[in-house]
Amino acid sequence: MIEARRLHILRAVADHRTVTAAAAALYLTPSAVSQQLAALEQETGHRLVDRSARGVRLTPAGEILLTHTNAVLAQLERAEAELAAYSSGAAGTVTLASFATGIGLVVGPALARLAATAPGIRVRVQDAEGDASLPMVLDRRVDVAVAVEYRGAPGADDPRLTRVPLYAEPFDAVLPAGHWLAGADRVPLAELAKDIWIGPFPGNPCHDVVVLACEHAGFQPQLEHWSDDFRAVVALASAGGGVALVPRSALKGMEVEGVAIRPVDGVAPTRRVFAAVRTGAEEHPLIRPVLEALGEAAG
Repeated sequence: MIEARRLHILRAVADHRTVTAAAAALYLTPSAVSQQLAALEQETGHRLVDRSARGVRLTPAGEILLTHTNAVLAQLERAEAELAAYSSGAAGTVTLASFATGIGLVVGPALARLAATAPGIRVRVQDAEGDASLPMVLDRRVDVAVAVEYRGAPGADDPRLTRVPLYAEPFDAVLPAGHWLAGADRVPLAELAKDIWIGPFPGNPCHDVVVLACEHAGFQPQLEHWSDDFRAVVALASAGGGVALVPRSALKGMEVEGVAIRPVDGVAPTRRVFAAVRTGAEEHPLIRPVLEALGEAAG
């Protein structure tokens, strides 16, 4: 008989690719993870992982078991949801991770809606960058992620996650007030090919949006200033430090003296935001109202 908790460990190792990283995500010791993997291999009668100096890789047998693991864990989530519904599910706590702008734009309004429509549901919110919240859901550290599309993100067809689209927003060009394009109605990105750029650090999903937009315009941006705080990005642009692309919602209510904010000419780079839960959990009586409130707030 295969124990479900060992399937959780197998998936964590597959996701994180090292025993140490999987152990940290699961709040276990590396030796405990290794012991559970060994026990799982005994239960199945197959070698499931190959270890090397570069990390851990699933064997073909491990890949087969991982496919079934995703289905089994999703079904367990559905079982928990139905049991919670049976016992009414009128009160409880849901944990949610979201990037800062998402908290202001949809999470805060969603909490206000829930306070009126489902006062028994308590939502605990954690600030997490858009690329960090999805692993937190998969590792069961939070129940819901408000995340953004980024290179390397689990795809929309990933069997581990169920997505709810929330909103898409364009990035606007932020230029020093004295820039030669500051008076233009719209800014062609190709005209900024020789400028110094300000942008988020690599790994931040917005970094990918900026770089891909510039690549589509035919150039690599000369990034010389780095910050994940868009207020700092705008401040650097105001000081003449360079040009930037910033999500439109991040500019709302911000002090923008010394800069010109202009829409991008043509197809604007876009940040696509969605909520995600572990597959099977979307019908949980505590989680479903949270997803509905997020969708209404985004609508």
